[in-house]
Amino acid sequence: MPFREINSKMIEATVAPGQKLFSQRGAMLAYRGEVSFTPNIQGGQGGFASMIGRRVTGEATPLMTVEGSGTVMFGHGGHHIQVINLAGDTLYVEADRLLAFDGTLQQGTMFMGSQGGVMGMVRGQVTGQGLFTTTLKGHGAVAVMAHGGVIELPITPGRDVHVDPQAYVAHHGEVRNKLSTAVGWRDMVGRGSGEAFQLELSGNGAVYVQASEEKL
Repeated sequence: MPFREINSKMIEATVAPGQKLFSQRGAMLAYRGEVSFTPNIQGGQGGFASMIGRRVTGEATPLMTVEGSGTVMFGHGGHHIQVINLAGDTLYVEADRLLAFDGTLQQGTMFMGSQGGVMGMVRGQVTGQGLFTTTLKGHGAVAVMAHGGVIELPITPGRDVHVDPQAYVAHHGEVRNKLSTAVGWRDMVGRGSGEAFQLELSGNGAVYVQASEEKL
């Protein structure tokens, strides 16, 4: 189900009979046609099991199921929106950044410790991002939210990408991540204070970075 970008902060989705999409509750701005919106507590296509970890840690983001026949406009909090099209790969994204996504996508939850061991857990605590990250896999479109717009940076073997963890939005592909420190890095080129941390991503895929260090 493709999303049409109306402007940098609004998208429109076409809903057809027999299809569904999921969106963050409260994200509907307007709609035309016979469209229904119902609360969803099962975490999308992945079912209830995919959301257990988030609910235990209080990181779940309420979703609603959108079905029927018509068009729906979405936006939330005046945030910039980036549409990401998946072609069988997996997108890793924080749940609160999800605006809407195709109902055909398989949703799951990944414990950050599984990508980087203890450092993955440290990343969650230090950067303010959750210990659990939402995964969306399959063929379809995902609309994510960010501050100040988003740029896509390719990640290729031998050419790692280092990102300020506060500017990280999402990534996809066969990508490994780890948290590394660089004394004085944030004081010199970042906006925060205290000890510097960088999110180092390697492998083959892409990372999405927002033009801000603000959380949603």
